[in-house]
Amino acid sequence: MDTHHRHESLPACVVNCVVYDRAGHRRDIGLDAISDVLATDDGSFVWVGLYEPEDALLDKLQEEFGLHDLAVEDAQNAHQRPKLESYGSSLFLVLHTAQLSDGHVRFGETHIFVGAHFLITVRHGASESYSQVRKRFEREPEMLALGPIAALYGILDFVVDNYEPIVEDFRHALDSLEHEVFAETYRRDTIVHLYELKKELTQMRLAVAPVQDIVAQVTRTPVLPFSEEAKLYLRDVQDHAVRLNESIDTLREMLTAAMGVNMSLATIGQGEIVKKLAGWAGLLAVPTLFASWYGMNFKHMPEFDHPHAYPVLIGIVLVVCVLLYRYLRKVGWL
Repeated sequence: MDTHHRHESLPACVVNCVVYDRAGHRRDIGLDAISDVLATDDGSFVWVGLYEPEDALLDKLQEEFGLHDLAVEDAQNAHQRPKLESYGSSLFLVLHTAQLSDGHVRFGETHIFVGAHFLITVRHGASESYSQVRKRFEREPEMLALGPIAALYGILDFVVDNYEPIVEDFRHALDSLEHEVFAETYRRDTIVHLYELKKELTQMRLAVAPVQDIVAQVTRTPVLPFSEEAKLYLRDVQDHAVRLNESIDTLREMLTAAMGVNMSLATIGQGEIVKKLAGWAGLLAVPTLFASWYGMNFKHMPEFDHPHAYPVLIGIVLVVCVLLYRYLRKVGWL
């Protein structure tokens, strides 16, 4: 249970505005107190969490933290590609987040400003609160001794971990669709579901794939001092991102194969139907041929003068039909 409360002066879009000291102790503050905390330079850092903030609020934070104009402009507009940018003594990261909702994946964005003494998260769209990350570190204050780098690791780890159940859900969905693919009857809904699943997997890959490069760039950047311990944690996040990306690529390949198999089986099924229709048409052609002869109204037909002509003719037609039926059954046309 979180026993802390937001500072009463904070607007609704500010999820939290706190200060953590070297020992990991938390203190809630208002936005106006940020510059005073940063001026102390006592090893503490400020963590501000925002959800779809107004432009005026970002302008105020830009003044408090000295953020770059271009980074603030990006944070004001949600539709950004995943990336890492360096602006003076701070970093700006963009991550795509994902959530399952009503059987479909909804995507959002998290923009992160991180400096030597602060970390700011700006969430847009489908994105869970990072309160769980804060609670985790407040239970492990030794992690917070690493400063905002620890908070950055926690957010990256949280975002990547949230990808995993979605990828697992994709795997279960593909397993279910495979049974439909190999069903005896072709269903249009199956190919529609396969296409929708591949579309969401492609969007998921666009969110996951850049994370591994972003984390690798973070560990190499000279802007912030990363200790070997911090790099170890970040490499763990990178490893998870690589593994998830490989899983997504594998699922996409399996989906492509499933779509191909589904279309091939549908074509084969249609071919079987055409063969059966052709077989029955061949059987019907035999009596039709004989009947057409007698429909010509010739005056002199050899069979007219024979008393058993019609029974013999019917017998011949039946024998030919039976022999043709057995042959078509043997070759698999009926």
